[in-house]
Amino acid sequence: MWQIGNLYAISAIAVIGGGLFGFDISSMSAIINTDAYLCYFHQGPLEYENGKPLCKGPKADVQGGITAAMAGGSWLGALCSGYFSDYFGRKYAIMIGAVIWCIGCVLVCATQNIAMLIVGRIINGFSVGICSAQVPVYISEIAPPTKRGRLVGLQQWAITWGIMIMFYISYGCSYIQGVAAFRIPWGLQMIPAILLFIGMIFLPESPRWLARQDRWEECHAVLTLVHGKGDPNSPFVVREYDEIKGMCEFERENADVSYLELLKPGMINRTHIGIFTQIWSQLTGMNVMMYYITYIFAMAGLEGDNLLVSSSIQYVINVVMTVPALIWVDRWGRRPTLLIGAALMLIWLFTNAGLMASYGHAAPPGGLNGIESQSWIIRGPPSKAVIASTYLFVASYAVTWGPVSWVYPPELFPLRIRGKANALCTSSNWAFNFALAYFVPPAFVNIKWQVYIIFGVFCTAMFLHVYFMFPETAGKTLEDVEQIFTDPNGLPYIGRPAWKTKNEHSRAAMLERVGFDDEEKRAASTTVHETAA
Repeated sequence: MWQIGNLYAISAIAVIGGGLFGFDISSMSAIINTDAYLCYFHQGPLEYENGKPLCKGPKADVQGGITAAMAGGSWLGALCSGYFSDYFGRKYAIMIGAVIWCIGCVLVCATQNIAMLIVGRIINGFSVGICSAQVPVYISEIAPPTKRGRLVGLQQWAITWGIMIMFYISYGCSYIQGVAAFRIPWGLQMIPAILLFIGMIFLPESPRWLARQDRWEECHAVLTLVHGKGDPNSPFVVREYDEIKGMCEFERENADVSYLELLKPGMINRTHIGIFTQIWSQLTGMNVMMYYITYIFAMAGLEGDNLLVSSSIQYVINVVMTVPALIWVDRWGRRPTLLIGAALMLIWLFTNAGLMASYGHAAPPGGLNGIESQSWIIRGPPSKAVIASTYLFVASYAVTWGPVSWVYPPELFPLRIRGKANALCTSSNWAFNFALAYFVPPAFVNIKWQVYIIFGVFCTAMFLHVYFMFPETAGKTLEDVEQIFTDPNGLPYIGRPAWKTKNEHSRAAMLERVGFDDEEKRAASTTVHETAA
C-alpha cells in the first residue's frame, strides 16, 4: 500500500488525535451556559420568572462530575494505551482510539439524561487517553532530533484548533431552538475521528516499534521513506538504523519490559520528571480556563453574546500563540521554555487574585443568574483587567507549557519502555484533569477568588521543580538522551545538575545535514556523554 513519507503530513494527520481532546473541551465550555443545556439537564424544582422557567442546569458538583467524566475515562485510556501500543503498534493504537471516539460520540449525541451523558463522555475520554498518550510517542519515534519538538508540539496546536473550532460550532448552534442546540455539535465531533482513522491507514508504522518486533526490513524501509527521500544508503538513514539496532540489542540483553521497570533505580528519576511534567501542565489551571471560562467572564460582568464572543477570544489566542513554540521550541530548549512559562503564569494568576480580592464582592446566595459557581462579582475597570490578565495567562501557557508538556516526556525514556512510560505520564495528566474539572465549580462556590491563589502557588512550585530537576533534551537523538541518565555500562548515575545541561540543537542539525563516519560518530557520542555527565 502507498504510504505518506513527508514528516509534516504524517504529523498533521496523527495529531488529529490531539484535536479530539480540544473538541471535547469546548463541547462543554460553549454549551454549559446555554438555555437548551440548562433546561434539559436542570436538577430540582423549576422556578419561574415572568411566566418563563428559570433553568439552573445541573448542580455545581454534578456539573463538575459531567465535565470530569471525560478526564476520568482518559486516565484509564492512557494507562491501557501502553499495552495497545506495544502489542498492536503505535499506528494501530491510534486507530483504535479513533473508533472508540465515534462510539462515545453516538452516546453523547443521543443522551437522554445526565447518567447517559457521563457514560458517553467516559468512553470519549478513553479514546482521548489512548490518542493523547501514543501520538507523541509515534511522532517522537519517527522525527529527527532537530524537528522533534516542533512536530510533537503540533499535538498541542491541534488541541487548540479543536477547542476553537468546536467552540464556534457550538456558539452557532446555540441559536437553534431545543435540544438540537447541543446534539448537533456533539454529533459533529465524530468527523475528525473518521478523518484520523482514514488518514492513519496511509501512514508508516514507527520504525523503532518495528525494530522491537525484529521487523528490520520494514524499519529500514520506513527510515528510507521518511528520512532518506528514497535513498536507503543516505548517511542519516544509515546512522539512525545503526543507532536503533544498537539500542535494541542492548535493551534485550539488559532489561525486561513492564510498568514495574519504571520504578527501578535506573528509571525512577526520569519517571518522576515525566509524570510531573504532565501533572504541572494541569496544575497551571489552563484547562480550568478552557472548561469554565464562561463562569469567570460572567463574574466579570459579561453576558449573552458578549460573554461567548469574549470567551472565544482566548481560544484564538491559544491557537496563535502556540505557533512561535512550534517554530522555535527546538532552538529555545525545553528548560527555558518551561521556566519562563511558569514565571509568567504565576504573575497573571496572582494579579487576578489581587484584583478580585481588592475590587470584587461576593454574589448573592445561589450565584449570578442562578448558577452557584458564579459566586463573585467584579465590575468596572478592574473587571477589564481580570479579562486582560486571563488572556495573557492563556498566551503564556500556549507558547510554553502547552506544547512542551507533550514534547518532553517521550524524549526521556528508552525504546523498550517508551510506550508504557508515556502512557503512565499521560495518565497522570488525566488524573489531575479529572480532579480539577470536578474541583473547580465547588471551589468557586466555597473559596471564590482564592482559587487563583491555589494555582499561583502551583506555578511557583513548578518553576522551582523544573529549575532543579529537569534536564535539557533538545537537539539530542532519543538514543543520546539515554546517556543523560545512564553511564556507558547502562548503570544509573547522577550526572551533571539539571541546570547545567545544554541544548544540543546546533550539533544535531549539523549531523542531520551531513553524513559522518564511525570514528566521528563515536567522538560525537562521547561529547554528548561528557556534556550530560
